[in-house]
Amino acid sequence: MPIEKKVENFGVAWEDQYGYVQAVQVKDTIYISGQLSHDGEGRLVAPADVDAAGKPVDFSQMEAQLHQTYLNAKALLARYGAGLDDVVEETLYVLDVDAAFAAAGKVRKAMYGVDQPQCASNLIGVSRLAFPAQLVEVTFRAVLAGRP
Repeated sequence: MPIEKKVENFGVAWEDQYGYVQAVQVKDTIYISGQLSHDGEGRLVAPADVDAAGKPVDFSQMEAQLHQTYLNAKALLARYGAGLDDVVEETLYVLDVDAAFAAAGKVRKAMYGVDQPQCASNLIGVSRLAFPAQLVEVTFRAVLAGRP
């Protein structure tokens, strides 16, 4: 017997191209796929400048990209009646660890609304993300304790 899943998408092109959902709820746990800083039309918000080879040359947009990424995660969580307070773990995949570390503290504290967000957090440097002008991608896991 298959497990019951409740899934959500944004309707952006890469969901069909890659073949995945943005979020899935199984029982009381919500798993959110890697979020990035796209708008409602699927355009990257605050894209990084890239060189001729498609590699970012400037990481100054990290904070703006992180901000939009968290807004997208909040929108998905809301569809399940959840919020960032329900997040128990997040993983940030970044192209520049120093730039991310400097920006993430500020953005995370603002988004969670506290100086020490109550979730496990991982910051991992990677060599590439899905789109050339993308600097960060964040996955989330949330638990709806005591709720359906």
